[in-house]
Amino acid sequence: MARSLANTAILIAMGILGVSTVFAQQSGNQPQTSLCVECHKEATPSIVTDWQLSVHSQSDVGCVACHGDKHVSKEDIAEAGLVLPETCAACHPEQVKQFKGGKHSLAWAAMNAMPSLHFQPMAMIEGLKGCGACHRFGIKSEAEVKELVKQESGFGVSSCDTCHTRHLFSIKEAQSPQACQTCHMGFDHAQWEMYSSSKHGVRFLLKQSGVLPENVAAPTCQTCHMQNGDHGVMTAWGFLAVRLPMPEDKQWAADRAAVLTALGVLDPKGEPTARLDVVKGAKVARLTQEDWEEQRNKMLRVCEQCHSANFAKAELEKGDLMIKEADRLMAQGIQIVADLYKDGILQKPKEYPYAYPDLLTFHDAPTVIEQKLFIMFLEHRMRTFQGSFHSNPDYAFWYGWSEMQRDLTEIRALAALMRENAKIESKN
Repeated sequence: MARSLANTAILIAMGILGVSTVFAQQSGNQPQTSLCVECHKEATPSIVTDWQLSVHSQSDVGCVACHGDKHVSKEDIAEAGLVLPETCAACHPEQVKQFKGGKHSLAWAAMNAMPSLHFQPMAMIEGLKGCGACHRFGIKSEAEVKELVKQESGFGVSSCDTCHTRHLFSIKEAQSPQACQTCHMGFDHAQWEMYSSSKHGVRFLLKQSGVLPENVAAPTCQTCHMQNGDHGVMTAWGFLAVRLPMPEDKQWAADRAAVLTALGVLDPKGEPTARLDVVKGAKVARLTQEDWEEQRNKMLRVCEQCHSANFAKAELEKGDLMIKEADRLMAQGIQIVADLYKDGILQKPKEYPYAYPDLLTFHDAPTVIEQKLFIMFLEHRMRTFQGSFHSNPDYAFWYGWSEMQRDLTEIRALAALMRENAKIESKN
């Protein structure tokens, strides 16, 4: 079928006849799809098997519907159309709209906003072997898509197949918590480890293995973060667990200001910087009370399916308090390093706009004490509050809070040693 007719079918389906017209016009029984299957049974047989098992195949949605009709032989492989979210939106407009309103759609932009990204190997980013492998979930500009194609990573642009793995595109797979495991694990966001060893996760895994009945209460990641199948994933505190307005508690307000300054979104006088616009654009923090309350109330409604309202509210507030306690430790570590800059004992990197550490330099922080501060923030502070909200006491305490205490002790010792060495050098 000609490309123009295929596009016309999509428009008719969306505007008049509904999704079923797309299925009919871009049928899996089309001659070209049969040719695709015949060839790919030899070239990539597992792709064919996955597609044949899919709802797409059962609904007669063939290769042309997603990849167009220009690729017909091994000589024109480059002509196979890339599948972007807009491709999926032809049949799944509501899900794509929800996705674009959530934080996952901003994953690529958030990664590219990191100050030290250009220090990382290409294979880690555009090659999708490191940060880019998970952050590819996000929406990309046309120029970024072209760059990925240039780096031979063009099949990492579609977003939807991060959870609905191609070419099966299984809803059941995407609804399982294991679908989240690949990205939500490890150093700075060990949600899988926290969830799977929490009572919530243990009950679900026992249910999944048949030990517990099918109808037992056992929440998944999707239960809490994709309520009623809503693809617009968002959390109350955001990834960084900082928010505006500042708290009424004066000490917590000062501590949070220190964290925000070390994140580069406030200057040392407490005034917003250009980086605040990046944080706002990437939605990694809630910047109004209304936005925070909207997400908190959504979570409470989920909790109340199994728990009393009072219990749910109290448990989430305990998570808030753990952020407060973690910020107290974090602010002390930040100030120690800032004072070393101020006193000329530690050389401030030229790219830092203020005499304040930059937590977003990650492992590219230039000295051991700054590295320790980065680990304190991105690994141990994260685990302190994430473990609390994921009902995992061991992660919240031993892998989070306890480690932060040890980090602060080491930072103090390192700072004292640096000051002592500076005195000795000044005498010489």
